[in-house]
Amino acid sequence: MHDPAEPPARPRVTGVADTLERRQVPLYVGAIAAGVVVGLLAPAAGPGLATAVNPVLAALLFVTFLQVPVRELAGSLRAGRFLGAVLVVNFAVVPPVVALLALLLPADDALRAGVLLVLLAPCVDYVVVFSRLAGAAADRLLAATPLLLLSQIVLLPVYLRLLLGPGFTATVDLGPFVQAFLTLIVVPLVLAWSVQLWAARTRSGAAFAAGAAGAATLMVPLMVATLLVVVASQVPTLGGDPAVLVAVPVYVAFLLVMPVLGLGVAWLLRLAVPEARAVVFSGATRNSLVVLPLALALPAGAGVAAAAVVTQTLVEVLGMVAYVRLVPLLVRVPARAP
Repeated sequence: MHDPAEPPARPRVTGVADTLERRQVPLYVGAIAAGVVVGLLAPAAGPGLATAVNPVLAALLFVTFLQVPVRELAGSLRAGRFLGAVLVVNFAVVPPVVALLALLLPADDALRAGVLLVLLAPCVDYVVVFSRLAGAAADRLLAATPLLLLSQIVLLPVYLRLLLGPGFTATVDLGPFVQAFLTLIVVPLVLAWSVQLWAARTRSGAAFAAGAAGAATLMVPLMVATLLVVVASQVPTLGGDPAVLVAVPVYVAFLLVMPVLGLGVAWLLRLAVPEARAVVFSGATRNSLVVLPLALALPAGAGVAAAAVVTQTLVEVLGMVAYVRLVPLLVRVPARAP
């Protein structure tokens, strides 16, 4: 009989899943390239593809959550130093960095609003997936997502008011944050926990969990699908606002600076290697898929602001593909003594 006290075992990555993981970087680059081609050749498909972004992302997160035992997640909530590091990086380190980088932007209020809106909001969805692929403490990062989301809901208007003036914050509707949190985090997480609970208490659930070991095989294909759909659906929106390309150096600089600063905070708090990697990912990834509706809801210059958010998404996706390979080299496990 299956012991209900024991969490379901992590699926072993073998066979097809192992091959996909070893080739994940070229697969992701190929998905991004295919998305650009589709977006350019079939721009009319953009709105339809955009409706598929959330379902595909939710499926990706469900598979990710399914591989994180509830017991580990509960333990992660007690990781005070890690949670402190994530909060410090995102809400004490990032805002001054963004304020300095914003000085490189032209005097365009709509463009600045889009750039600041996306760079000030830490990611709460696919950062878990990318960090897991890089050997980071994805379970602890997952446990921190509710706190990250609530913190940015409270602090984002404050930072935007300081950097853009009081007139801007009056136009921001935080409803999309709540909606995205429910559909992309809460629903997939509850479903994953329900499957784990079923597997721990019944024979049929245990059998289902054994079959769910194939979830590891789905990780890379779902990530490929997510990247392709996101890029293909958003590339057409860039055609009318080529001026937003001036924000690309700002986004690249952010991706280059934040790993160093995130690692510095992790080092000061003496975090373990997996936790330090998770802090690096959390500080570098932004909540672009969630803040995009906020940019579209702006009363003036919404097109430019939204295009700035979409541009950041494309730059970040490429950056995350590189991070999966480079962060393990930057934050390495010490070699054992002979």
